[in-house]
Amino acid sequence: MSTSLSGPGSATRNPGREPVGSGLPRKSRTARNHAPITLTGLIVKVVLLGLVAGIALWAAFPLIEAKMWTGLAILVATTAVLFYLYLTRRHIPAKYLVPGTLFLIAFQIFPVLYTASTAFTNFGDGHRGSKDDAIVAIQSSSVKQVPGSAEYALSIATKGDPATGPLVFLVTDPKTREVSAGDAGGLRKLDPGQFTVTPTGKVTAADGYTVLNFGQASARSKEITDLVVPTAGGALRSSGLSRAYEGKAIRAYDAGCDCIKDSESGKTWAADEATGSFVAADGDRLTQGWKVAVGLQNFSRVLTDPGISGPFFGTLAWNFAFALGSTGFTFLLGMAIALALHSPRMKGTNFYRVLLILPYAMPSFAMLLVWRDMFNTDFGLINNLFGVGVDWFGGSWSARIAVLLVQLWLGYPYMFLVATGALQAIPRELTEATSVDGASPWQSFKAVTLPLLLVALSPLLIASFAYNFNNVNAILLTTEGGPFAPDNPANGATDLLITYTYRLAFGAQGAEFGLAAAVSIFIFAIVATVSAVSFARTRKQEEVYS
Repeated sequence: MSTSLSGPGSATRNPGREPVGSGLPRKSRTARNHAPITLTGLIVKVVLLGLVAGIALWAAFPLIEAKMWTGLAILVATTAVLFYLYLTRRHIPAKYLVPGTLFLIAFQIFPVLYTASTAFTNFGDGHRGSKDDAIVAIQSSSVKQVPGSAEYALSIATKGDPATGPLVFLVTDPKTREVSAGDAGGLRKLDPGQFTVTPTGKVTAADGYTVLNFGQASARSKEITDLVVPTAGGALRSSGLSRAYEGKAIRAYDAGCDCIKDSESGKTWAADEATGSFVAADGDRLTQGWKVAVGLQNFSRVLTDPGISGPFFGTLAWNFAFALGSTGFTFLLGMAIALALHSPRMKGTNFYRVLLILPYAMPSFAMLLVWRDMFNTDFGLINNLFGVGVDWFGGSWSARIAVLLVQLWLGYPYMFLVATGALQAIPRELTEATSVDGASPWQSFKAVTLPLLLVALSPLLIASFAYNFNNVNAILLTTEGGPFAPDNPANGATDLLITYTYRLAFGAQGAEFGLAAAVSIFIFAIVATVSAVSFARTRKQEEVYS
């Protein structure tokens, strides 16, 4: 007895033709929908969906606390879609596409959009929060001890590491003997059973807190001095490491004039919504401000402010020279070595190839540190080997040459490897034909080998240029951007735009995230333009030599 494989109802078909709307694709999809679920697959699905639910709950509470309802709605919708997608047997392609799409949005699109939005604001030191935050900071920082100010026994504590955790004041009211814990968010009373206090009012232990000893508190004395705990009548500040006082704020916000008034001097600072600052009539500006949109001001500063445009365009010129030099020199050296080892007359090529790729096998950050020591003026290998006393990192041009030499050593193995592969793909008949026609080796290389190499390697050269244009490690681990001019410690001779941007954003002279984001936009536009033009030229070359 035999049974038709096509099953009941199957129709007779002409050879080589299938009926529309039926056949293998529909059967395959049906088979996948009814495939048994393995125990391993079920466990993996439960674990991953549980992880998704956990991350969603973890992210939901901060969004609710910050009242970011749009973000919460997106979070809920995304979580619901993920559960729907992976709890059904349908939408097989989407099961593979959605995770990659979410990671693309989270790690590529969102950072780019956030950077772009930051470039249009004054976000930075002194302008990090809202206007209300700025008012609280101004009032708290103006707290002074006045006659009759209440004093408290003080213990310094933290909920984290004693060396780095956020500080908390544990104070004892001398009249009521009540103990309170205070930080920048305010003062909170502790229940009687939660602490241990000495007869002098010193708290020696408290539930959930680590009380710092004298040595630990001394190491963080500046943070203790800067900590201000807002209270109903003013604010608490430390007076040494064992006493605190409740002082009065001499500067207060007046909603009627939308200004800050100083009760001692009578001076007034009016709110300037355009700059996010309180400004006095004489131009004096309070340090604490708030974040506002400033339009194209950051971009305008980059192009027109002499203090920024000068370093920017100087750094841009060196940045192009560095990226072109790093890419060009490594390509020329790697290609020359590849051509030498590609010659049939060369013996022991495998041995040489192993030796030549050794620099590529070393961790680049370690090699950068080694090369930094090798260029040391006093004990560096370079000066001792050649018997010179060059201060490599002390002069602008010597530092730039040193950086390019390090890049040449680090980068030529990669170019050697890719050039070797590309050379092996070029038929020898082409070069032999040019020899038959009477061309010299140089003419053969110029007319045949080099154009075909460039067709194959141009995308890699473009990628190498883009990488070196933003090569932070090469600069920070060797010269740290130096040497610096005495009048401009924010911009060094070997700084790239990306390291200059890093110094603007996180430098010791005060963070300017908005300005740094604007410079990042310029870097993105430059690299994108160069890459687009280069790819267009590469496409034309491919059409010519294909």
